[in-house]
Amino acid sequence: MTQLQALTNVKAHVLGAARIGAQRELKFAMEQFWRGEIGAEELEAVGAAIRADNWQRQKAAGLDFLTVGDFAWYDHVLQTCALFGALPGRFGFHPAQLDLKTYFQYARGNTEQFAMEMTKWFDTNYHYIVPEWSVNTQFGLHAERLLAQVAEAQQYATPIKLVLLGPVSLLALGKEKSADFDRWTLLPALLAQYKKLLVCLQEVGVSWVQIDEPYLVLEESKARLPQVEAAYAALQSSPVPLLLTTYFETVENLPALARLPVAGLHVDAVRAPQQVAQVFAQWPQDKVLSLGVVDGRNIWRQDVANILTKVQDWAKARKHLWLGSSCSLLHVPVDLASEHKLDATLKSWLAFGQQKLEELAFLRNAIKGEVDQRFLAAASQARAERAHSARIHNPLVAQRLAQVSASDAERAQPYAQRQAQQQARLNLPLFPTTTIGSFPQTAAIRQARKANKQGQLSQLDYLHAMRAEIAEAVAQQERYGLDVLVHGEAERNDMVEYFGEQLWGYAFTEYGWVQSYGSRCVKPPIIYGDVYRPEAMTVSWTAYAQSLTSKPMKGMLTGPVTMLQWSFVRDDQPRSATAKQIALAIRDEVVDLEKAGIAVIQIDEPAFREGLPLKQSVWQDYLNWAVEAFKLSACGVRDETQIHTHMCYSEFNDILPAIAALDADVITIETSRSDMELLRGFGDFAYPNEIGPGVYDIHSPRVPQVDEMVNLLEKAVQVIPAERLWVNPDCGLKTRRWEEVAPALQNMVAACQQLRTRWQGQVKSAPSLETSPSF
Repeated sequence: MTQLQALTNVKAHVLGAARIGAQRELKFAMEQFWRGEIGAEELEAVGAAIRADNWQRQKAAGLDFLTVGDFAWYDHVLQTCALFGALPGRFGFHPAQLDLKTYFQYARGNTEQFAMEMTKWFDTNYHYIVPEWSVNTQFGLHAERLLAQVAEAQQYATPIKLVLLGPVSLLALGKEKSADFDRWTLLPALLAQYKKLLVCLQEVGVSWVQIDEPYLVLEESKARLPQVEAAYAALQSSPVPLLLTTYFETVENLPALARLPVAGLHVDAVRAPQQVAQVFAQWPQDKVLSLGVVDGRNIWRQDVANILTKVQDWAKARKHLWLGSSCSLLHVPVDLASEHKLDATLKSWLAFGQQKLEELAFLRNAIKGEVDQRFLAAASQARAERAHSARIHNPLVAQRLAQVSASDAERAQPYAQRQAQQQARLNLPLFPTTTIGSFPQTAAIRQARKANKQGQLSQLDYLHAMRAEIAEAVAQQERYGLDVLVHGEAERNDMVEYFGEQLWGYAFTEYGWVQSYGSRCVKPPIIYGDVYRPEAMTVSWTAYAQSLTSKPMKGMLTGPVTMLQWSFVRDDQPRSATAKQIALAIRDEVVDLEKAGIAVIQIDEPAFREGLPLKQSVWQDYLNWAVEAFKLSACGVRDETQIHTHMCYSEFNDILPAIAALDADVITIETSRSDMELLRGFGDFAYPNEIGPGVYDIHSPRVPQVDEMVNLLEKAVQVIPAERLWVNPDCGLKTRRWEEVAPALQNMVAACQQLRTRWQGQVKSAPSLETSPSF
């Protein structure tokens, strides 16, 4: 192979694009559709426009393929289930008649049926709908929508690479509906439909199929090698070449994968650069090797000069080399060009989705001798400026870190002693009720926030407006009969962004939105430097709410691990160091809340498990520093102050010792969609502290009935002692409407009263029901 031949075989592509639109067009259109304000035809038009914009960007950047099939309504895993007819029948599903209204019910539920379960996509903040596998699962091919998207893309006259979630990952990421059913018995029937689809794709002119198998980076996939080999042996007759695609970590079973009858392999060279040498040595020379060299998970500008040096050598050593994003660009904002208010220096350090396309095109062109010197110089200058910028380092943070001791991460007394003191102070009844923190963000709240930001509403008027909303939230909770109240978070835009805006070391965008699930989008802050809290962030709001009631008012904070995980994090120091900085900032706020008389403080850590490395062999290091960060934030208070934490949509059973080590007095978790399945692990582990399993799903508009919640609580009390059981929704109520919240919480309190009546007198530590909590 000559050097010229090597250079001409280098191609550039992306694994997928953001599907929400540059201005969140998909979010707004889906929500309008759900409210009945637009029809399916109008919604479809919005989706088509987003796809067209993505393809135009890829073509304009000069990429070698248009990536098709990465667009999804609500979620790509749910969409793959629909593609192969693998949806449960509880919504009257008929594959040939699956319209968008029915499709969305699987993700959102309806007034009669629960939605399908949702959980985190590997270690990201994206959530996917969990497939359900049972003896009744049947497959069929329903590819009309997908083939129509191929036809849409073909007008751009660029080869098409279609993205398809692979059969092994699809089965592995679902769950069996009964313990005695083996999902892998479904593999042959599923593969028959994949084979049919591949034939259809060849007939319509698709050049490559990027078949995503992220499951193959998990250590547990080692045990599934027979299924992997069987799957790709069945697909070896594919008339379209297959690019076996992995991301987020090193692949397992590489020697075996190298023998699979596929045309190419993609690996993540950003998150797992250590695997590149091994892949080079073992992947066959006559097959395509695609390396993810541009970060699809973070927003820092790449060191293209350094990458170019590497890929020039790689290109000379490989017959077919592709350069790609490390994973789908689903996880980063669309375009930095939309940011007109961002500090110019900081902006020069960043790259969003559009800029990542340009980085890929630069690298591919530079390997072929077409070096854009201006692009290279600008990238190198930005990297140098960032490395030496004085604004990154804060001497106050270094001074504070030097003063931290081991005792700062421990409560004075163990939980059993703290519980007695807290009960004496709070005087709570059996099965105390509370919510997770937020109440509906109404149009009036959003309008007031927008007007304040635009200078149309004075700060004083904004303060009065938010206080009125807080007063209404407190009054509503008292009417419902809740025991521990929250102020409703009317003044907060987002549980991470709100705090980051008040901390040094954080920066914020106007349009840096990414999809979390469905229509839920978040705008992650950018941690560019040392984190420090200059002044109190929540004390005045919480103290005002407490002044309106005699019941305990929870202070609501976001924990250090979640502040880290749900931000774009600086990459010039270990994540553990950044977490510790955030923990000290949160600790200062916890202490100030206690000084203000707040007896219950919740430090939310929904992203605690999300930060867990994908390789179990390296979990402990992460768990050590993550637990330390949480405890550092929480342990500055007296024993009689009750610390809560909240976690949602995660599998906890394999890290329960670490969750117990957090030593939160009360933990609340999501359990309603799983029918209390997640709680069983806490019972088997004998979780020592108090726990509030969610009794209704806040991600669905349906209002749960009293008997449903009573049934869930009866299951819970068989697992957790009644004296340590709390009653609450799954998560915050920010995205719901008051018309849904009011009856749901009233039903929740009614369900709780039924259990109190049943259990009164059976629990020695429970106070009399005639005694109202006071504060």
